[in-house]
Amino acid sequence: MPLSPKLYTWLCGLFASLGSILFGKSFSSIRRYDLGVIANVIISPDFLRVTKLDSDKPSDSDYIGFIVSSFLLGAFCGCIPASLFADALSRRKAITIGACTFILGGALQCGANGREMMMAGRFFAGLGVGQLSLLAPLYQSEIAHPSIRGRLTTLQQFCLGIGALVASIIAYELEKNHKGTVFQWRFPLGFQIAPAIPLALLIPLFPESPRWLMLKGRKEEALQNLARLHARGDINDAFVQAEYTELDAKVSAEAQISSGWVEVFRGPSNLRRVFLGIILQFSVQMTGVSVIQYYAPAIFAAIGFSYEKTFLFQTINSVIALVAQALCILTVDRLGRRLPLISANLVACACFAVATALQAKYPASVGNTSAGYAFVMMTWIYNFAFSYGIGPLSWAYPVEIMNTATRAKGTALTSMSCWIANFFIAQITPRAIKAIGWRYYICFSVMSFTNAITIYLLFPETKGVPLEFMDTLFANTSWIYPLSTYRPDYVGHGEEQLRRGQLHVETGYEASVEKEKGEIEQQEEKHTY
Repeated sequence: MPLSPKLYTWLCGLFASLGSILFGKSFSSIRRYDLGVIANVIISPDFLRVTKLDSDKPSDSDYIGFIVSSFLLGAFCGCIPASLFADALSRRKAITIGACTFILGGALQCGANGREMMMAGRFFAGLGVGQLSLLAPLYQSEIAHPSIRGRLTTLQQFCLGIGALVASIIAYELEKNHKGTVFQWRFPLGFQIAPAIPLALLIPLFPESPRWLMLKGRKEEALQNLARLHARGDINDAFVQAEYTELDAKVSAEAQISSGWVEVFRGPSNLRRVFLGIILQFSVQMTGVSVIQYYAPAIFAAIGFSYEKTFLFQTINSVIALVAQALCILTVDRLGRRLPLISANLVACACFAVATALQAKYPASVGNTSAGYAFVMMTWIYNFAFSYGIGPLSWAYPVEIMNTATRAKGTALTSMSCWIANFFIAQITPRAIKAIGWRYYICFSVMSFTNAITIYLLFPETKGVPLEFMDTLFANTSWIYPLSTYRPDYVGHGEEQLRRGQLHVETGYEASVEKEKGEIEQQEEKHTY
C-alpha cells in the first residue's frame, strides 16, 4: 500500500532531523550531553594524559574550558556558510556538507592525540551542527503541506530530545563500567558520528525543495517534486497544479527584486521578520534553560542525592521532554504558535519563581530532602513547558516567516543569535551564581514573563498560512499584532481551496515593494528640484 502524501512528506522531514540528534548529543555547552559525556571526557585521566592538561592548574583549566566552548564558536561560524550553500548549491547538498563537516569534527575528537587536535575537532563539530541546526527546519518548511508544516518543523526538537536521552544513558554506562579508561572518552566522541553517516549518504535520494528549484528557474523539476511530495507523483493533481501556480507567481515576483543580502535588510517587512526571529532565538536562553540543564545535577548532588538517583532524575527529565515534544508535534498545527509560546513562557516564569524561593529558603547546604524533591519537580514541570512550547517553536517560527528569496539568509542570522545567547549565558552563569547565588534565578523568572508579553504584542500567528503569503501577512499587520484587524481568509481552509483548484494569489509583497520604490523616487525628485 503506497504511503499517503502527508506521511511521505513527514518521513522526509523526520530523516532530515537526523541532524538534530547530533545537535542533541553534541550541543556541549548547555545540553545534557555535556553533563554526561563531555563532562566525563574532560575529567577522564586518560584524556588529561593525552592532552597533557591538569585541571587543577588555572591556566590548564581555562584551556579545558575553551576546548568545550570552541564548539559554540564553530556553531556560530557555521550559520552564514550554511545559508550560502543552501542558496547556491541546494538545500540537500548543504545538508550533506553539514553532515560531512560534523563527521570530520567527530573523527578529529575521537582520534585526538593532543589538545590542538581536540580543539580542532570541537570547532568542526560545532561548525557542522551550526549548519544543520538551521538547514533541517529550512528544508522541512519548504517541503511541507501548509496544514502539517508545524509538525515537520518541530521534529528538530524531538530528535534533539532523543539525542539527549541516548547521551545520558551512554554517560551513565561509561561512568559505571569504564571509568578512567581510554574507552570512556574516545567511544562517545566517535559514537556521535553515527547519525551523520546515513544523513550524508542518503539525503541526496530525497526530494529537493520545490521552492529552491523554482527559485533557480528549474520549473519542471519543481513541479515533479511537488507531485512527488504531495500527490504520489501525479503532476496533474489539482492541489499540485494550484500550489505550483501560486509558487511560480510568487517566485517570479521575487525574482524582480535583489535576492542578495541587501534584500534581507531592505524594507520594514523583512527587517521586522529578521528582528522577530532574533528576538525569539535569544529569548529561549532568557528562560534559563541552560542554567536548569547545566546546574541541576550539581544541585541534586549538593542536596544529597546519590549519583544513581541523580541519573534517574535526569533520565525521567529526558523522557518528560520527549513526551512534551511529541505532544507539540501533534497539536502545534491546531493550537498555532502564539498560544504555546506565551503559555510555556508563563509556566517557565512560575517554575523559576518557585525554584528561587526554594533555594532561598532551603539552600543546598541545608540538606532538606523535601525541598530537594520539590526543586526536582520544578525542573520537570519547567522542562515539560520548555519542550512543548518554547524549544520546538524557536526553530520552527523563524524559517516559516521568511520568503523564499531570503529564507536561508534570514534564518542564518536568527540562528546566530541562538549561539550568541548560549555563549553569553555560559560565560556569565558561573560568576553570577558565585556572586549572588539564588538571586540569579530571579532574572529568568522576570525574563520569561517579559518573553510572554513580547510574543503576545509582536508575533503574528502563522498557523495555516502558506509560505507564499507570509509577505502579505506581514505587509498587512502592524508591529503591535493585537491591534491589527487583518486576518487572511485562507487560514484553516487554504489547503482545501487548493485541492479544488482555487487560487488565492495575493500581491501584498509586490505592492509594498512598489510603494517603497515610489517613495524613494519622490524623495529623489524632491532633492533634484
